[in-house]
Amino acid sequence: MQIAIPGRLVLFDYGDVISEPQSAADTEALVAESRAEAEPFWRAYHAERNALDHGLISSHEYWARIGRACGSDWDEPRLQRLWSLDVRSWVSANAEVVRIIGDLRAGGTRMALLSNAAAEYGGLFRFSPLSRYFEQVFVSGEMGLLKPDPAIYVSVADELGMPPERIAFIDNREANIRGAESVGMSGHVFTHAAALRSYLDTLGADATRGRNEIPPTTCDADHRPEGQQ
Repeated sequence: MQIAIPGRLVLFDYGDVISEPQSAADTEALVAESRAEAEPFWRAYHAERNALDHGLISSHEYWARIGRACGSDWDEPRLQRLWSLDVRSWVSANAEVVRIIGDLRAGGTRMALLSNAAAEYGGLFRFSPLSRYFEQVFVSGEMGLLKPDPAIYVSVADELGMPPERIAFIDNREANIRGAESVGMSGHVFTHAAALRSYLDTLGADATRGRNEIPPTTCDADHRPEGQQ
């Protein structure tokens, strides 16, 4: 079913929106490869992630820091295997969200991607089969900016040549939506595909009727999943 939203652009987050959450099998494989206790591993994994996604440290340094936090000096083969397992854990797509993206494309709706992710994810996003739907791909690790800093949304809008008021942002974290709202974008806090489709259908109906007001942020549940930003 086509979703036409004339005059607007839909800006998608990637992690835990387009991608499936990290599976139990993937997270268990990471801990097993690290040969560390799960609690210090995940504490360091999350504590160092912003620096990686901000482009402040390399992936090599990121994994070396996790190793040191776990009391280990991991060798190069282990660092590479951990990096590979982590990337694999983020590339499984949510089939229903992919269908929505296809329906937006069929309706002639403009789309782009904005993800808090390490710089190397830029290549994965730009050369995946899904990339043909997006006018541009923006990755925080390449930009040196991190959601929810308002500057990242201003930069994206400028690059797209779109007023922020014409951009609807989809993200699984409310803080990131609030950052987008602060520069004039509207947004939807993603929890599942059915609610996203309903939001986009409403946006499309309003746009078709020529309504120009910015819709309120929507969220269909109080719980926001934690995951990649």
